Amino acid sequence: MLHIYRQITGLRRVQPIVIAQKRENPDKFPFDKIDIVAKPGTHFLRRFWFRQVRDRPWQISSREVRAVIDVLEREQAQLLHIFFGHIAVHLLPLIRMWPKPRVVSFHGADVLVDMEKPAYRQATRQMLDAVTRVFVRSASLQRAVVELGCDEHKIDIVRTGIPLQEFPFREREFPANGEWHFLQASRLVQKKGIATTLHAFTDFLAHYPNAMLTIAGEGPMLRELQELTRKLKIANHVNLPGFVAPERLREIYYASHIFLHPSETGSDGNQEGIPNSMLEAMATGLPVFATDHGGIPEAIENGISGILVPERDHEALSRALVESVQDRQLLERLARSGAQAVAQKFDQQNQIHHLEEIYLGMLGRFG
Repeated sequence: MLHIYRQITGLRRVQPIVIAQKRENPDKFPFDKIDIVAKPGTHFLRRFWFRQVRDRPWQISSREVRAVIDVLEREQAQLLHIFFGHIAVHLLPLIRMWPKPRVVSFHGADVLVDMEKPAYRQATRQMLDAVTRVFVRSASLQRAVVELGCDEHKIDIVRTGIPLQEFPFREREFPANGEWHFLQASRLVQKKGIATTLHAFTDFLAHYPNAMLTIAGEGPMLRELQELTRKLKIANHVNLPGFVAPERLREIYYASHIFLHPSETGSDGNQEGIPNSMLEAMATGLPVFATDHGGIPEAIENGISGILVPERDHEALSRALVESVQDRQLLERLARSGAQAVAQKFDQQNQIHHLEEIYLGMLGRFG
């Protein structure tokens, strides 16, 4: 994921190495220090045994643990950082065997994956007990991890950093002819609230029939969303381009007037952290209309640095949009304040400096 790549490659006072099961898209994510520890041929059988026979989350084998530790020892690693909490559950044997500091970071959806299963919740609590520190991206995720049984004194908030030099602020020229361009950039999954976006945009079109909406991203809901645009009779006003490269997405930010991100709690309990695309949009000067959900209020103060409406309330969202586009000064204030909020709280250099301070403090305590 791009935000993890930015974090790893932004480190300056510590030298990272990456251990992964496979490598993809090396042209998009160039990085030299990668060691591949591939899944064994028996991985599928092992997962089946744990899940179907023992009704427990699968865990890596002793051979896989040894392979990872061989890499760590060869590279003289001083600290182990596992990204995504639901992955760390499967790596519990490694966490228990590695004698040096162990960190796990939670990023959003991984807080609640499979937590309705008692065995998985128990294994997650064991993992949280075994690690040295826990990183979360937002205070809302911190509360969720504490509810899972984590000692709150082990938790650090390490926010997603945005490289502000790549997203400079620009004043927008808002249209006088009603040709508003809206943008949402996200995975096409339920918690992103894209159905709410489409319904709200349909209502907005009744007032501004020349408006356009781009929903940039890919995911399992693509066909469902395409069908919804046809059902709402707005297909000619909605662009679903699929995955958009970061460079192209940046161009779309600057060509748009308003950014939408009405996140919601999914039917599986899945919640948002703080969306990266929302922070990027704010940095560029796009006024953001989102929901009072997850970590979003930690980035947006309603009416000051953006507009927040209740989850799943497309009428409130469309009403806020119609009222706000009639007040250009409001949109300008939201744009400037939103960019300032990102610069103050989510600057990548500041967040990486914070992360390195925690790393180095742990290494100092351990030796």
